[in-house]
Formats: sequence, structure tokens, C-alpha cells
Amino acid sequence: MLPHKWRWILLTAATLFLPAGILASEAYGAPRPEWIQLGERPGDRMLMEYFRLEVEDLSNRCLAELPTIAEWPEWQRRHRQQLLEMLGLDPLPERSPLQPVITGTFEWENVLVEKIYFQSMPKLYVTANLYRPKEVKEKLPAILYVCGHGAVRKGNISYGNKCHYHYYGIAFARRGYICLIIDTVQLGEIEGIHHGTYRYGMWWWNNRGYTPAGVEAWNSVRAIDYLQSRPEVDPERIGITGRSGGGAYSWWTAAIDERVKAAVPVAGITDLHNHVIDGCVEGHCDCMYVVNTYRWDYPLVAALVAPRALLIGNTDNDDIFPEDGVRRLYEKVRKVYAAIGAEDQVALALFPGKHEDVPPLQEATLRWFDKHLKGQEQPVEVPLLRPLQPEVLKVFELLPEDQLNTTIHESFVPKAMPQLPSSAQAWEEMANQWRRLLEEKCFAGWPKEVASLDITLAYELEADGMRLAAWDFTSQKAVRLRLYLLAPVADLLPGTMFVNVLDQSGWEKFVATLRVPFEEHIIKDALVDKDSSLPPPDQKAWQELTKKLRDENIWHAYVLPRGTGPTAWNPTERKRVQIERRLMLIGQTSDGMRVWDVRRAIQLLRQMPALAQTKIVLSGQGIAGILALYAAIFEPGIHQIHLSQPPHEHRQGPYFLNVERFLDLPQALALAAVKSQVQLATDQPEAWDYAVKVLALLQKQENLTIEKLSSSQVQ
Repeated sequence: MLPHKWRWILLTAATLFLPAGILASEAYGAPRPEWIQLGERPGDRMLMEYFRLEVEDLSNRCLAELPTIAEWPEWQRRHRQQLLEMLGLDPLPERSPLQPVITGTFEWENVLVEKIYFQSMPKLYVTANLYRPKEVKEKLPAILYVCGHGAVRKGNISYGNKCHYHYYGIAFARRGYICLIIDTVQLGEIEGIHHGTYRYGMWWWNNRGYTPAGVEAWNSVRAIDYLQSRPEVDPERIGITGRSGGGAYSWWTAAIDERVKAAVPVAGITDLHNHVIDGCVEGHCDCMYVVNTYRWDYPLVAALVAPRALLIGNTDNDDIFPEDGVRRLYEKVRKVYAAIGAEDQVALALFPGKHEDVPPLQEATLRWFDKHLKGQEQPVEVPLLRPLQPEVLKVFELLPEDQLNTTIHESFVPKAMPQLPSSAQAWEEMANQWRRLLEEKCFAGWPKEVASLDITLAYELEADGMRLAAWDFTSQKAVRLRLYLLAPVADLLPGTMFVNVLDQSGWEKFVATLRVPFEEHIIKDALVDKDSSLPPPDQKAWQELTKKLRDENIWHAYVLPRGTGPTAWNPTERKRVQIERRLMLIGQTSDGMRVWDVRRAIQLLRQMPALAQTKIVLSGQGIAGILALYAAIFEPGIHQIHLSQPPHEHRQGPYFLNVERFLDLPQALALAAVKSQVQLATDQPEAWDYAVKVLALLQKQENLTIEKLSSSQVQ
């Protein structure tokens, strides 16, 4: 068997001479075992099956119908616009003046290095190093190198990840290119945030439709603007590359910017199966992903580069970009290129190695650009060396005080500021548009084909003059939930049905209350694993509840959306974070799908003949109340909604994809209160003025009652 060194060299050469690329190894990469298991609770098992079905569906639909050559321009335009939206770049920010500044220049072995910064938008600074041959006699092709997560720090000083990858700048300059290496937001000289959901609990990023991938893509687009402004650069011969995080940003940029004529994203993309099912998402920060509004699998991103020159680079034992997913992605993209007559423009460079910048990948990258930007072949010098110290590459002596880099997540995707309607007709138009946007942009993960509820009675008990029935139903494929119905034993039909939407805290109170008469069954439902701890029986709560049911002729239903009570998920913080991130990758949030669960529970009750004419009152505390509120927006026939201490802005939850781009909770309250009566208990009644004013305009003030809570009531 050939030594690895020679095997690499032979495979590198073969990659560039086979139009369809070469698959260098049969050994598949594998994700780390601890990423795979969410847990052994029933809810965990249900969730993994749910992820499997959802990913299978999205994968099967991805590029199932290939565009023809005639269809390609419109197909590409439409999908590119969707990608821009999912990056938070629709509409595109203004191309404000770059205001480039060169803070220093030095020479290293016939390569001139410039230390540069520019502003991709006002006060959003991009630090960079530009490498060029010492002598430039004609316009040269240019390479934008986008850095991965290669932090370079000394003490409390960040020198930027451009220092980690500077060997590429030298290699390209020696081969007759201009190479601009730009820092990223998180690991630049001015350190921003890539880990909003991963590390800092900033789930409102999903509400805003924000991802740092959008900032990195925009900075790259503006870097190309800068390259085209340079007199040494041929503006028609621009390439892009980067590895790991830089590989991902290379994908976004090449997909949205036609000025990129050749791209080599390295270890920056794989498919949803790897990320969601195999658990590779746990090895990536938020900058690696779009907000998946349109529920794409990643071959769709790659296809948007066609018909331009694309080399997909990876190693065969990369545990965060596994080989099997890269192969699957490449095969789908190759078929797109073939369908539009450009199969010779795409290839796969796959070499032995882990998640590392191995020499053959470097060689393949250099050869690809030589072929497609210069139309020539040259001897390859492997650039894997770092001869320069970070101090000589640092751009700023002092960081600019007006920078927005550290807080760009607050403003990059603007929050909607809805105006009050001027008339009833204006309100109707606004409300219809909001409902449409909510369905298309926030709740696109709701099933398009609604499954049968498949209602079954799990058990029915009687005690203390009360009847408890536990009904199981299917919310959607793989999601089987339980609804509890509590009523007096007397054969009187209820005048009102209270539908209580429970969160985990509400479930625990429910368990404490129902343990009094129904100890055995309730404990069995509540003990989802051996470590469960149950609240003690609450005799007082049981007595108050039964008196209310008897005196007022009402029944109570208790809705447990997915991830709550018997279907609770792994409670460890790390796993809960990664569950939510998986959901975002398939175009959902747990809260968004819980609204669907509440809707399905209402549909279940409506299917019971005895309850067909009963008034339904939705009730919930805190965020659970907002889930009920949104269910009422879409489900007809809700008589009343009772909200207790709900958040007054989505930033506090619940979290729905993109919702803050269109409206906030006061507008959602107005949407529901126009149809149903709402009783709201809150310590901040002024926060809901928008809904109050809309109802006054429509002369429906009686539909909203606000009770101001004291500080002691809130506590």
C-alpha cells in the first residue's frame, strides 16, 4: 500500500482531471457517540423518531425535481431570494461607503502585506490583511479567504483569526493572486458573538430571524466590493474559499453573489441527516446555519452556486462534517449541474484526515483556482506553515469606540414596529397579512398533511364525585400526546369547557392536585424516569377545583404539549439547548409546534359529540398562555381566552421563527381579541395599549378585560 504522502498526491491530481470529482476513500466519518443520544425518556424516544421522519421528508423533497436549462434562471432567482431572507438579508442592507483604511504595510519574501479595515455597514468594522505580489504588472485574479474558528489571542488581546490562516494569503500571492483574508465577527480583533443560542440563551435570535451567518455573508459581499475597487484586481476573476466556519461562509457568499466565479468551500457543509439525526449540530455554533424558514436541506444551498466552478473539499474522518453526508450532498448537487449542462464545473476533493487542513486539500484548492481563474496549471507548493507573528498582522492599535460588532445581533435584522391601523378596513388588511405571514414564515413547520387524531381512551377513573379521563391523540406523525378531561360524575353536559394549556410548572401543579384522589395513575404518568421527583399532594387545590366544577357546571381539560409532562425531554441544559437547535434546523421551534399541539387538542374536543356546542375557554399562565393565544388566532369558535401574567414581548418568549420581523405580542393579542373575549391579568397593562386601541377603533372594547396585578400577586 502506498504511504499516505504519495496517496495524497495521486488523489489530488486525480481530483482535478475527473469532471465528476473523485471519492478518495470508502471509510465513512462518524459523529461523536455522545451527540447521538438525547436520553431514554419516552419523550426523548418520541422526539428522535420525530426528527427522523421530518429529516427524511425534507431530504426526500430536496431537489427531487431538477430544473431544466430553461427553468434555471427563475428557479435560481426564487431560491436565492429565499436564502437571502433566511440569512436576514432581505431586504439587502444599504451598500454604504466602505471607508477603507490601510493602517500599515510590510514586505515578506516578495509578498506585500497590507493591514486594512473597512465598514461593511456604518460602524460594523471588518479587519483584514491583503496579500499581493511585490510586482504587479497587470490586473490579477483575486481570492477572498474567509476564516474558520481559529482564534489567535495573547492575554486579553485578540489578533483575529486572519492570523491563523495567513499561510493561505502568502501561498496565493506567490501564485500571482491578490488574496484578502477577513476576520469573522466572533474571532476578529473586535470580538462579537456567534454563540447566541448555543451558549448564551439568546433564543430571541429565532424570533428576530437573526443568524450570525448573515453578518458573515454580508461582510464577505462587502469584501468583494472592496476587492473590485482595487486597481490590481481583475473584477471578473474572483474566487472564494475558507475552511470549517469559513467553508460555511464561502457557501453563503458564493450562493448569493454571482461575482464569485470559482468557489472551494472546505469542511463547511453537510446534510440535515448528519446535523439533526447524527447530532453534528452539537459541534457547531450558530454562525453555521441559516434560519431555516423554507425548510431546506443543504444541497439546495450548494446548488445555487451552479453553473459556476465549485470544488467541495472535505476529509474522510471529519466528525462534524461526516463523509457520508458530504457524499450525499455532492451527488445531489452534481445532478443539478448535469441538468443545466455544467457537470464539468463541479468536483469533490475528499482526502484522509480528521477535521484538519491537510496538505492535499490545500493543494486541491490552489489547483482549482489556477484552472478556473487563470486557465493554467502550475507546480503546487503546500502552504501549511505560519511564518508570520500575529503582532505584525494586527490592524488596530486601539479599537474604535463607535463599533457595533459586539452588539450587531441587536440591530442587523430590524424588529418590526407596527403602526396602528387608520380604519377598520386597514385593520382587516393588516390582520389578514399577519395571519398569512405567521403561517408562511413562523409556522411553516406545521404539517401540510394533517394526520388522523386517532383518539383512544387511556383510562377513566372516578373518585370524590369526579371523573377523570385520559385521552391519547396524534398531533402529527410520531407525536402522540395526552389530554386529561376532569368533570363531575353527574350526567350534566357542561356550559363551559376550560382548556388549560400547561407548561412543565403547570404540569407539576396538576400532578399535586390530582394526586389527592387519583394517586396511582397520576404517579404512573408523571414518573417519566427513575430520577423524577413529584410534588406532594395538594388537598386544598383539589377541594377548590372540585367546588368550582360543581358550582359553575364547567369541565376542565388539560393540554400537555410536546416536551411537557409524560413527553418531557432530557432535562439537562446541554441537551435541551441542542434539541431546540435541531428544531430550528428543520424550520421549527418547540414553542411553534406546541401551538399546533394546542390546536389539535381543541380539534379533539370538538370531535366529541357531547361537547360540540360547548363554549371553549382557553387558559394559560405565562408563556403557556401565549401558546393558547396563538392557537385561538387560527382555531375558530374560541369563546374566551384567559391569560395570567404573560410576557408582553416575544423577546421573553415564546420563541417562533421570524415573528418579531412582523409583529409582537400586543399585536397578537389584538388578532385574537377581535375574534374572542380576552381576560388578561398583568402587572404591566400599559404594555398592551396597542390591542386596547385597535379594539377601540373597531368598537369592540368589551372583548378585552385587563386586571392589573400588584407586585405581591406577581410574586
